[in-house]
Amino acid sequence: MAIAKAERLMNLALCLLGTRRPLTKHELRSSIEAYVEAFGPGAGTGFGTGSTAGDDSFNRMFERDKDDLRELGLVIETVDGIDGEVGYLARRDSNRLPPITLDAEESAALGLAAKVWQQARLAGAASGALQKLRAAGMPLAGERDEVEAGAPHSALEPRIPTHEAAFEPLMLACRDRRPVIFDYRKSNAAHPEQRHIEPWILECWRGHWYVAGWDRDRGAERVFRLSRITGKVRSRQGKFTAPVPDHVTVRETVERWAGETATGTARIKLRTGHGYPLRARALAVRALDGDWDELEIPYGHGLDAWLVEFGPDVVVLEPAELRAEVIDRLRAVAKG
Repeated sequence: MAIAKAERLMNLALCLLGTRRPLTKHELRSSIEAYVEAFGPGAGTGFGTGSTAGDDSFNRMFERDKDDLRELGLVIETVDGIDGEVGYLARRDSNRLPPITLDAEESAALGLAAKVWQQARLAGAASGALQKLRAAGMPLAGERDEVEAGAPHSALEPRIPTHEAAFEPLMLACRDRRPVIFDYRKSNAAHPEQRHIEPWILECWRGHWYVAGWDRDRGAERVFRLSRITGKVRSRQGKFTAPVPDHVTVRETVERWAGETATGTARIKLRTGHGYPLRARALAVRALDGDWDELEIPYGHGLDAWLVEFGPDVVVLEPAELRAEVIDRLRAVAKG
């Protein structure tokens, strides 16, 4: 039924947009197949006469369809004919969208977003939108320079990988405000645990995706790394039970949880020629005997998980709790 109505509305809109003169209800009734199939061509069309009940039903449907099109934004004019019969049309100039104008910053943001999302679900929609903007004669910032320089592609293109299977269902759950259930394996746990959360937002930090939300079982906000989600993300019925905070606040939560916000400093030994991301964040570096350097780096929540990624090239000196956390994580990895 929904498809039939959509097709009927589309045909009515095309008739109103394609005519050069106002069309009466009788003319529209005989021109649109859905009306003819439901009510017949009607009286005064030269194809027979319709019943009074059929005429009344058609009039009600036509008025509803006309109102629906107007709600969708179509400007339909009503014109009184010489013979007193009302006609309808939708002038193209009245229904043409205004020209799209973007400043340099807006066009640069669109071009950057399209490149960033080329591996995600939105890649097709983003590409189609950019093609329409280009067809309208609006090159995006950055592309103009490439064309003038004769280079078809820029040397560096920003990308955010979205390889995790959990990304798409969580993105849709965040958009639709749907609770989800998934199995999650902590870095220091041997087996996954089931989590029931209300997802708020997805954030990418240091090349990893995180979802922040309300953990119903623990009654508190939590952040989960998508690469540690095992199995499928399953949606659940019902509404969110906790208020969704501002996006800026959630981003700060993700950064703090993933280790962006430092609360102190840590000293580590780092093998020479390794760990360049750690060296870039180092507050101080001192060469040691042999193939090791000593680094002082910012210490915040999540640093232990990051240090584990460097394996045997990193040794934590202090604080003691960070050293213990790294050892626990390495033991969990060794157990498989």
